Order: sequence, then structure tokens, then C-alpha cells
Amino acid sequence: MSVLKANNLSKFYGADEIFSNVNVEIPPDARVAVVGPNGAGKTTLIKVFIGEELPTEGNVYTAKDSRIAYLPQRPELVGNHSLWEEVMTAFTDLKKMEAELGELAMKMGDSDEAVEAYGKLQTEFEHLGGYDYDTRARMVLSGVGFDKDDYDTPLQQLSGGQKTRAMLARLLLEEPDLLILDEPTNHLDIYAVEWLEGFLKGFNGAVLAISHDRRFIDNYANQVWEMEWHRIEVYRGNYSHYMQQRDERRERLQKEYEKQQEFIAKEMDYIRKHMGSRWTAQAKGRLKKLQTMQKRGKIIDAGPRDRNTMNLNLSTDIRSGDEVIKTNGLTVGYDEPLFTINELLLYRGETAAIIGPNGAGKSTLLKTLIGELEPLDGASKLGAQVQIGYFAQAHEKLDPRKSVIDVIMETGSMGIAEARNFLGAYLFSGEDVFRDIASLSGGERGRVALAQLALGGANLLLLDEPTNHLDIDSQEILQAVVEGFNGTVLLVSHDRALIDALATQVWAIRPREGVEIYEGSYSEYVSWRKQKEARLAEASATTSNGNSKAATYATKVRGMTPYQLKQRVTELEGEIADLEAQMESITSQLETASANGDTAKVHSLGEKYTQTESALEAAMDEWSELAEHVE
Repeated sequence: MSVLKANNLSKFYGADEIFSNVNVEIPPDARVAVVGPNGAGKTTLIKVFIGEELPTEGNVYTAKDSRIAYLPQRPELVGNHSLWEEVMTAFTDLKKMEAELGELAMKMGDSDEAVEAYGKLQTEFEHLGGYDYDTRARMVLSGVGFDKDDYDTPLQQLSGGQKTRAMLARLLLEEPDLLILDEPTNHLDIYAVEWLEGFLKGFNGAVLAISHDRRFIDNYANQVWEMEWHRIEVYRGNYSHYMQQRDERRERLQKEYEKQQEFIAKEMDYIRKHMGSRWTAQAKGRLKKLQTMQKRGKIIDAGPRDRNTMNLNLSTDIRSGDEVIKTNGLTVGYDEPLFTINELLLYRGETAAIIGPNGAGKSTLLKTLIGELEPLDGASKLGAQVQIGYFAQAHEKLDPRKSVIDVIMETGSMGIAEARNFLGAYLFSGEDVFRDIASLSGGERGRVALAQLALGGANLLLLDEPTNHLDIDSQEILQAVVEGFNGTVLLVSHDRALIDALATQVWAIRPREGVEIYEGSYSEYVSWRKQKEARLAEASATTSNGNSKAATYATKVRGMTPYQLKQRVTELEGEIADLEAQMESITSQLETASANGDTAKVHSLGEKYTQTESALEAAMDEWSELAEHVE
């Protein structure tokens, strides 16, 4: 049975049609990606699914007792409690069971009923993961980009992006039957997105996610719902399959339209020639057939419609020197250094992709390279004739008080008519051109910033998260335009598809390791990095076994070298498995002793259970601490 099903669903705001005649369902194991241009109604559809908005027509059915969790684009987390306390609310029921087990344990020596109740509750508690929920919480928080130093941070001190990640962590831990995510990758770095993909593959419920991240959809989805022109078309498979099927469908529909138009033209030609002749009856019969087809909706009004897409043009007439950016001993940071780069060299025509975790200093590096921030040490030099065009992640260079058309008229020194025509290429028309920047969505502000960039004629483009809030069509246009750009590009992004298509160099900022410079594509860098990590692990094991002097330089945790650390983690995993098996055995013995009325044995086993439980918790805590350092 499906977790959710929609029948003949329609939504109108007054006379404005958002979507209509939607018939979809979500099986228990579905991994659905909802795609489509901005403004197609994707978020509205989700709000109808969860009951935040009522449909104009149709119905939504959910499976009995199913639990649905929803991550909006801008979650509102309220309260003065900490990040850790927020995440722990996912385990409210488990914590109540844990407290009840403690109370029953105190009564077990005096009450057979308490013994029986304890055995039943303990079995359920164990089945629901009651003995490792702390560890699961730490793993999920680490996966979405938090570390231990963040746990005690009050919610009100978290940024908007951190609140989104906090709510995502809580929802993942709640393990609902249907997890609905609206743009979940917007505030995640590359490593967190890759972690989320792996987590969702093993998730027990169904997942529906609105996303513009092509690589994410490719790696997690088994269905794609395309929303456009007020309808939904369902495709099986991931993003790559969807693109292939969509192209094939459009080609098929175009051929069907052309074939029918050819048929109608021949029929009309026959009717015109023979109406009023001795073949009038046949002509009338053919005309009636066409009219019947029209009434029954069998006439295809037009071929597949093309979406309105942005017409971006980036080019430069200014040729820079061969060496565009060169650094020497550059230390980047504000009051404290973030990292030092011995040498960077970017040649004309290259694209360098800067990647790294959130907060690692990617945007700070960009600003330092172009002189907006002073380096803490060393130097950065721009080459001859370098003209900079800067697309900032937060679009902070756009004055929120100005209108869209004012920004373009000032940037391009053009009149109102010319500016309106120019903005049409960026999907701004009618009264939209007079809207204030402050009133625009993230995607709309991104298109204004790209329009500004196109007017600048720069030969060095600094693109800081340029695909944030852009729909897939706009991302693909941006990618194609930057691929054909005749200048040099510095790209900060977590969009792996974009990076892989554009990068000729990868500059990876890795906390505590510095910056890795790799000449090649992103895919090649990932492969190289995995090989490097495998070699380091092998060398670490060899060094530890050979008692080499190099081992004394290894970072130690609890006095252990990396090799010893891995050994201890492996030992702990064995101990945890043994302790869990012991608890299962004690539980079984408790149930038997309780059924036989053997009070003395029940009491003895209860004490043994408590001791084993404490040992298991200690082992889990140690494993959690050490495993983090191994990773």
C-alpha cells in the first residue's frame, strides 16, 4: 500500500492555476525527486500533501498511522534550548521508555509484575534502538556538518543555514514513514550532501525531495516528477534516466503532432475540394470526424512547449596576461589564520574550483585573492590587464532598496527601453522589472546578479555558489555559458555536476590539513583523494607495525597512534557486539524466570542486566569518541 496517494488534485489561487489533474502515489520504498522551473508550484504541492493548504479539487490519502516529516526551505526553530536538546526531541518516546525501565528496575526485587513488565518493555526498547540513540544522534549531526563544539549552542544563535541542518538532523533521526524535503542540499557542503545521499539509500521510509541538485538526484532518486505547465509527468529512474526519457517523450510528442497536422491538412484539403461536388457526403463525413475528434480532445493543439529559459551571455574583449593569479606563502583569515597556501598559480583560460566544508574559508579565500581582504601573511598578485567580475553568494553587492531595472540601467549605462529588453533575457518582464531587490526570491536575485555580471565584460569571473536557488534549466544554461567563456574562472560551489563539467583545477580546503591543489577534474580529484587516503592508511599501519620513528609524529588520541586507534575501535566493535548478545541472552532468561515465578533468579538477572547495560553504554561512548577521530 502506498504511503501517500493523490487523486485528481488541483490548486488555484483565484483564477491562477497552479496545477491540476495531478494523480501520483508514493510507495513505501520510493525515492522521489520533484523537479521543474522556479514558480511551477512544487512547494505548493508539498503543502497540499501535508495539509498546510487545501486543494481546490481532488483528495490526498495517507496510509493509516503513517508518520510524515517535512523540512521546509526556511525552517523556524524556536526556543532557548541547545542544538543537542533539539535533536534529542526525536527520541522523546525512547527517553520516556528509558525512565520507565529505570523505575521498573527499582521494583523488580519486590514485584513479579514489575519483572514481567520490565522484560516486555526492555525488548521493545532494544528493538527501537534504545541503547544507541546517543551515538546515532552524534553520527547524524556530524554527517550534516556539525561538530561537538556546536552541541551546546542555543538555537537562537544558529544561522539560517544551521537551523535548516539542525532540523534535517532531527527529522532523519525521527525515522518517519515519509520524509519530505524542500531543497535539502541548499545549506550543505559537498561532504554533507554525499553523506546525506548514503543515509537516504539506507533509510527505511519513503523520501520525496524537491531538488535542483542534478548529482544528488542522480545518486538517490528512483522516480522523478517533472512539474511544468500545471501538470506532473512521472519518470522512472534517476536524473540521467529522466533526461533521456524526457527527450524521447518530447521527440515522440513532436512526431505525433506533426503526423496529426499532416493528416488534418490532407483531410481539410479533401473537404475543400469536394464539398458541393458529387463527393459532398464523403466530405461532410470527414468534416464530422474532425469535429468529433476536436470535441473529444483528440486534436493535439501544439507540439511540446519550450520552457522560458534565461538567455545568459558572458564574454570579454579584454585579454589578460598568461598568469592571472599567483600567490606566495599566502595566509588567509581574519584575526586568526584559517590556512596557509604556499603557492597558487592560475593561468588564463583555466577554471579553478574551490571546495571544502561550510565555514572552511572558501569565500574568505576569494576575497583575499582579489584584495578585498588583507592576507595575514604572504602575498597574492593579479596578472596584467585582469578585470574582475564578482558573483557573491549572498548577492550582498545588490542594493536591496533599488529596483531591478535601476540596477541594470546603472550597471549598463542604458535607457529604460533598452534595460527592459535586456532584462527579458533574464526572465523579467512587465511590472516585475520595477520590483525592489529586497522583494525578490533567491533565484530572482541570482538572475539579477548574473545580468550584472554579463554587463561587466570582466575577464576573471569569481563565482561564489552561482547555482544556489537557480532551477535546473538555469543551472545548465549557466554551465554551458561558463564552459564557452573566453576568460578565466574561480568557482566556489557545492554543485558537483557543475564543478565536474568546468574545473581544470581543484583547490580543496581541508581543515587541519591545509589546501590541496589538484590539476584535473573533480572526478579525477575524488579518485586521487581516495587512493591517497588508502596509501596513508597502509603507510600508517606499516609504520606502527615497524615501530618507525615516523610514528612519533602521528597525531595521538588518548595516547594512541592512528594504527592503535583503529585497532581499539575494532576491539570496541567486537565488545559491543558481545555485550548486545549478552543482553539478548539475559532478556531471554529473564522472560523464562519470570514465567516460572523464580523471583530470586529474576532479581539476580536484573542486577546482571543493569551491569551489562552500563558496560554497553560505556563501550558505545568510547567507540563514538574514537570512531570520530578515525574518520
